[in-house]
Amino acid sequence: METTARSAEREASLDALAVRAEFPALAAGAGCVYLDNAATTQKPRAVLDELARAYVESYGAIGRGVYRWSAEATRSYEEARARVARFLGGEPGEVVFVRGTTEAINLVAASWGRVNLGPGDEILISGLEHHSNLVPWQLAAQATGARLVVAPIDERGEVALEEVERRLADGRVRLVAVAHVSNALGTVVPVTEIARRARAAGARVLVDGAQSVPHLPVDVAALGCDFFAFSGHKVYGPSGIGALWARRELLEAMPPWQGGGGMIREVTFERTTFAEPPERFEAGTPAGPEARGLAAALDWLER
Repeated sequence: METTARSAEREASLDALAVRAEFPALAAGAGCVYLDNAATTQKPRAVLDELARAYVESYGAIGRGVYRWSAEATRSYEEARARVARFLGGEPGEVVFVRGTTEAINLVAASWGRVNLGPGDEILISGLEHHSNLVPWQLAAQATGARLVVAPIDERGEVALEEVERRLADGRVRLVAVAHVSNALGTVVPVTEIARRARAAGARVLVDGAQSVPHLPVDVAALGCDFFAFSGHKVYGPSGIGALWARRELLEAMPPWQGGGGMIREVTFERTTFAEPPERFEAGTPAGPEARGLAAALDWLER
């Protein structure tokens, strides 16, 4: 992770007006100051141009055709997957494209939770969580008989680590789901330390990275998590695209979440066999242009 000195150096060298000029929406809105980035971000010209190229130059059915546009769309989609993997410090086979952080967490709750949670088990979250990292676990608890427990925050707006430790001590927690950065307070949660304690207690860890990805370097191996989710639209990319990173061995053991084209190996009227991950979790027509736009956003962010 960058030091404070390095971060300050980058901020000092940043030409805010030059950056602003790269956003057509801000350039068009004379006097506009946009402060709602925690909810969603405006898009730089580089992302808009990549979206236009994807729709105009090589739009086709991904993984479903032998014509040139289909082949090019398939290739660029997988290149975008590889770009996301590099950004997170993972491998392409560990990256599932989703609509956003919310869908990623629901995928884990419904698929991993279905086979790994049961009566007597606990899911641990913090008092800082967005609804998208709360409601899916409430639903999972209701469906499996598990119990949802909450580690409170202290007077400084930080997760009380002693409460995390206390909840982990009895061995009932199967999963810890925690935000990397709070969407409301901006608190940077010590997820590496939480993950270390969770692993020692035999629990898996999911990190909601929706707010951290635009601002902090992310290395999933260094964080020590098992799942990491983020949204494209919060990191200057298109809406309707995001990613779930998960350890390969976990993805391979997880059952399908949604059924349809693209996630199958063979289908008959009697039975269906399923594709290997990540395709197993990408039912339906992929959002190819949006994936390319997300890759362009990551390129722009890391210039």
